[in-house]
Amino acid sequence: MASNPRLDWIDDFWEREILPSLAEYIRIPNKSVLFDPDWDEHGFMAEAVRHVTEWVDAQAVPGLTGTVHELEGRTPVILLSIDGGAPGNVLIYGHLDKQPEFEGWLDHLGPWEPVLENERLYGRGGADDGYAIYSAIAAIKALQHDCAAFGQLSVLIECSEESGSPDLASYMEALADEIGRPDLVVALDSTAGNYEQLWVTTSLRGMITGELGIRVLHEGAHSGAAGGIVPSSFRLLRQLMSRIEDEHTGEILPDFLQAQMPAMRDAEAARAGEVLGDDFKTMFTYTGTSGPQSSDPKQVVIDNSWAASIEITGMDGVPPISQAGNVLRPFTKVKFALRLPPTVKVAKAEAGLRDLLLGNPPNGVEVTLDLDASSPGWHAPLTDADLEASLQTASDAHFGAPAIAIGCGGSIPFMEFLANSFPDAQFVVTGVLGPHSNAHGPNEFLHVPTAKKLTACIADVLSRFGS
Repeated sequence: MASNPRLDWIDDFWEREILPSLAEYIRIPNKSVLFDPDWDEHGFMAEAVRHVTEWVDAQAVPGLTGTVHELEGRTPVILLSIDGGAPGNVLIYGHLDKQPEFEGWLDHLGPWEPVLENERLYGRGGADDGYAIYSAIAAIKALQHDCAAFGQLSVLIECSEESGSPDLASYMEALADEIGRPDLVVALDSTAGNYEQLWVTTSLRGMITGELGIRVLHEGAHSGAAGGIVPSSFRLLRQLMSRIEDEHTGEILPDFLQAQMPAMRDAEAARAGEVLGDDFKTMFTYTGTSGPQSSDPKQVVIDNSWAASIEITGMDGVPPISQAGNVLRPFTKVKFALRLPPTVKVAKAEAGLRDLLLGNPPNGVEVTLDLDASSPGWHAPLTDADLEASLQTASDAHFGAPAIAIGCGGSIPFMEFLANSFPDAQFVVTGVLGPHSNAHGPNEFLHVPTAKKLTACIADVLSRFGS
């Protein structure tokens, strides 16, 4: 294998400096504000911010300045700044807040207990997205080690992303003069189709979350006495869900939740499908003989990036099996997550949902719909030819394989805001959330070799963009 001094230096820096500190960060249960409304009182977010900023200070990066900003009633933001001596203004984005614990962790693993095993660092938040600030500093130090110039660089780390980034717009306004107008935005909070090459996200789906409820009685009744007279709240709820989704195919039915996929993204989906192929069959922990809903890899990519989908993520009104009596339950309420095609307007989708679900209630029962804060989708501008070339060169150099563009099925709420704020900027949205890394679920892990190679790729891109 050809010599790769930059990757060798970054590999050593990750082992010596990053992994021990990142493991300690995982121990901090700094759940996002949506899951810990009393975050300020509990102090875990402040502990996480203090932990990573002390690590940054200990790196003694020449020319780097850093400040923790705290607006009243808002989660904090870290802003690091450095002038690398070359033209261009670059903004690197990441976040520190975490999803809640979730159930199903393996016996020797846990959300707040870091475990390094088979080159995977397990624990909540290591991959999503605690590694980002460490990777950014490693890239800067690698460039300085190589005496390579880069542009004016800001590293912005927020603490409310997992709640939909409700605090970030206020900080962007407050810090506008310090950040300036970036020519390039690098976001380190996205997915990877595999661990074999650099993956660049060119679109993100939007999301609407909410609670949909059906109440058929004011109080529960004996299922023998009421069954056949009073309709099942579960059945009526399923009827309402069928207004959104074909229960046989999973297809989302309303026109207001559809969007036309651009031709260039269709071509990207075909290429990504060719690369991933049978990987889709092992990407998740399927049961029985099941697998992806489509046998066509290109269609799988499209269904995950440019089609809407819905999942029930929680339920009230249903007791655990051990406590289930013969009762016709008075209500069923579900929490849902509706993923939207990247270009669907959230406000239009919300209005359509209200009309669809609240009109003509089945059996005339009581229907409630409470929508949470939503996240807009994002569609990247066409990547500049020089930037595309630098991404390909970096991926070949550090992964030994070409970079692949793909739409992401998830959401990064901040990206649409950034795109609107900096309409002339280029975007590199990437990350380490590859197969089985399980962000938001049990057994989340950071694939350490990928994080190292991604760091080297970002260093290359920063240097070449500056030149």
